[in-house]
Amino acid sequence: MKITIWKSEKYPIIFTICTLIILVVSFIMSLDKFTWPLEMFPVIIGFPILFFTYKSFKFTKLVYSLLLVHFIIMAIGSIYTYANVPFGFWMQEKFHFARNHYDRIGHLAQGFIPALLVREVLLAKTPLKSGGWLFFIIVSICLSISAFYELIEWWVTVWQGASAEAFLGSQGDVWDAQADMFCALIGAIIALLTLSKFQNYLLRKKK
Repeated sequence: MKITIWKSEKYPIIFTICTLIILVVSFIMSLDKFTWPLEMFPVIIGFPILFFTYKSFKFTKLVYSLLLVHFIIMAIGSIYTYANVPFGFWMQEKFHFARNHYDRIGHLAQGFIPALLVREVLLAKTPLKSGGWLFFIIVSICLSISAFYELIEWWVTVWQGASAEAFLGSQGDVWDAQADMFCALIGAIIALLTLSKFQNYLLRKKK
């Protein structure tokens, strides 16, 4: 029987292979093995959930593709630690930033990609329809996820003390947590404003 990668009843093969490659390569290349699981735990936890729930709930190609982008962003941060990613230093020099802002990219993605994932779940599993209430609820959930992530950073810092600085990555910025949450908020809003219609089209095709 011919298997169509994205439409098969089996878990998408490309997504699985790419995720495993991202995990293995990022671990091997990571400069700080203590920080790696802290940076990659969303993938470590999220991937098995996606894998084992695939038969009961399938996301669109859009969400799976964006998840891979998100995994790559996190993997790069886990390899260098977010405060030391070379691309962040390039941005710092090019745009005269006061610090390495690669983590802002990560937090924009933290709002942008989960927004579309949450949207598909809510449209499929609740009576909610496209509109203002759905928009508000998704943005609120994404902001809550970002806030909870900041709480995790706080707990790890309290637990590990100075050794958790690489994971915290605040670089002396006292407003780092607030800026991270703001980036996630902006990311979620942008995702919903730009991709909701396309996502609706893909969801109609799935039926």
